Amino acid sequence: MISLNNYINIKKKVFSLSSKTKIIVVTKTFPTEKFQNIINYGHKDFGENKVQEAIEKWSPIILNIKDIKLHLIGNLQSNKARDAVKIFDFIHSLSSEKLALILQKEENLLNKKIKYFIQINLGEEKNKNGIAISDAANFIKFCKNDLLLNVIGLMCIPPINASPDFYFSQLNKIAYKNNLSELSMGMSSDFVSAIHNGATYIRIGSAIFGTRK
Repeated sequence: MISLNNYINIKKKVFSLSSKTKIIVVTKTFPTEKFQNIINYGHKDFGENKVQEAIEKWSPIILNIKDIKLHLIGNLQSNKARDAVKIFDFIHSLSSEKLALILQKEENLLNKKIKYFIQINLGEEKNKNGIAISDAANFIKFCKNDLLLNVIGLMCIPPINASPDFYFSQLNKIAYKNNLSELSMGMSSDFVSAIHNGATYIRIGSAIFGTRK
């Protein structure tokens, strides 16, 4: 019941800040029994980092509950693209032309459309995936106009130990300039800042379930 109580408290706080922001409950590394009560409560949006873990964990659940929406919030390797398109409804980590081309091909083969967030590397960090700010406009046009991918918004992960407000505000401005309405930003430690800067999806795991092993 602890996780459910945490979830309800966070939901109330989020709603008090914005009625437009959706919570993605991040279940990566946690077994089903940790979040079954949140499913039973009626929550629909859940996030995973790894394709194989999502398949093993969620395949039996979505057979019975059709309106659950699964979000891939971790990096996607190109050889996992087909399985990702099969299991996920949203992919938050579209971050290269190569991956975009592969995802377009897999969508056509499987006759399924995914909703995409393009990941922007706002801090220009070498160890982090994402499109450079200077390349964002062209990449968005390429994905939307040339590949006809359903790009709905942008995603970012601010640099560690940096104030997130600047980066969240920056992502909001990039989205506005490119006519994108959805922003996937903010996690357990900084979701309040993200909401203040226009987040429409926040990704919450440890604040609900506790520290991962």
